[in-house]
Amino acid sequence: MRVPLPKLRELVEAIRAVVKGPFTSKFPARVDSVHPNFRGILKFREERCICCGACSKVCPTDARELILDKDKGVMRNVHYADHCIYCAQCVKGCPTEAIYHTSEFDLSRTERGGWETFVEKEVAYCEICGAPFATKAQLLHIAHKVGDLVNANPTLLLALYEHLGIAEPAPRPEATLPYRSGTMRILCPDCRRKVYMTEEWGY
Repeated sequence: MRVPLPKLRELVEAIRAVVKGPFTSKFPARVDSVHPNFRGILKFREERCICCGACSKVCPTDARELILDKDKGVMRNVHYADHCIYCAQCVKGCPTEAIYHTSEFDLSRTERGGWETFVEKEVAYCEICGAPFATKAQLLHIAHKVGDLVNANPTLLLALYEHLGIAEPAPRPEATLPYRSGTMRILCPDCRRKVYMTEEWGY
């Protein structure tokens, strides 16, 4: 039986492998560089996140979730990396650039769980109904964003003053408030509308 001779191309590749070493990479002992635009593992910039929920709204795979923890009084922004498809919609939709792609691409693990990462921010409560409606970090972000126009919104103004230590939260009213005294409070949108409608029109 005639044994087929190796082709010239295979001989060249064999010689090149002997001289320059194997073509395969030495991962994970040595990690090759990646492109600057590579979409690697997502991480938080915790100091920038305001837990506004914009990232969870645009995520197509429900890899992000906003959870209210009433016991701790915080809003938790959770990222489930095992559901993520790295489409970068959350990166584009974040108003504070709190989410970014890293160059990390090794997602292999022996356990299935443990992929969740999260950020927690203190919740702001309405001073009339007591309902949580935003985070204090979100109110401060909007207050700084609008600049001098913050004076037109008592909720933003008082949140900023409390952060600066020149105002204190008002106690929840036990009875009907006097005329216009309910406006200078940190209120949720529903209570703000009710207060304005009641004081302006008597509804």
